[in-house]
Amino acid sequence: MVHSRKLASDGCGCAACVVQGDGFALPRRRFLAAGAATALASGAMLAARPVRAQTTLGPDAALERLMAGNRRFVSSDLHSFREDLDVLRAGMVEKQEPFAAVLSCADSRVPVELVFDQSIGHVFVTRVAGNVASTEMIASLEYGAAVLGTPVIMVLAHQGCGAIKAAVGGKAVPGQISALYAPLQAAVEQGHHDYEATARINAQIQAELLATASPVLSGLIGEGRLKIVAGYYALDTGTVSLLS
Repeated sequence: MVHSRKLASDGCGCAACVVQGDGFALPRRRFLAAGAATALASGAMLAARPVRAQTTLGPDAALERLMAGNRRFVSSDLHSFREDLDVLRAGMVEKQEPFAAVLSCADSRVPVELVFDQSIGHVFVTRVAGNVASTEMIASLEYGAAVLGTPVIMVLAHQGCGAIKAAVGGKAVPGQISALYAPLQAAVEQGHHDYEATARINAQIQAELLATASPVLSGLIGEGRLKIVAGYYALDTGTVSLLS
């Protein structure tokens, strides 16, 4: 689903603010500088891409493995805790072999590995309040996809998100917390100030941003090597639902 994005005119300078069309755009000079840096970074990242992915799973199989883990979590049939942690730690010292990447909120009630019943080294996790695709998050996920070969990325929203509530409220907050408001504003407007609708819409917006703003990720999608999806985690049931 394509969402329009109408944010403040001068922006915060993060990758989430570089949007084409009638949405938000960086001032020309900053946009050109950001574009040059992105091109250099993208070239270096593509050059570092492995000959073969760390996992043999395709995008669809990787997503199914992730969702199967959530079904085990919901039914309290966890397998990850049965694995020998000493063996896992020893096996992951030299390299990691994640089969999926997740852009999650920093909320302590969303323990990503536990929610998907995965143990050490299986999921490449990036976390930031509001699960926004900032420059740093995009860079990290590019590394996961291009270098580690993760075939699926999920942007995971969740029930009762404090960042969403703060952005919807728009009240003054201490420190730099308000820096989260700009990348969330499009979802706030489209969600008509409904917290849970806004959280779901935001996950879809951020997933779309990852798929379109990063040449590295969009290139992998075009090759059929990567899928980017949006999901929503219900705190009360433990269920992760895929968003269309």
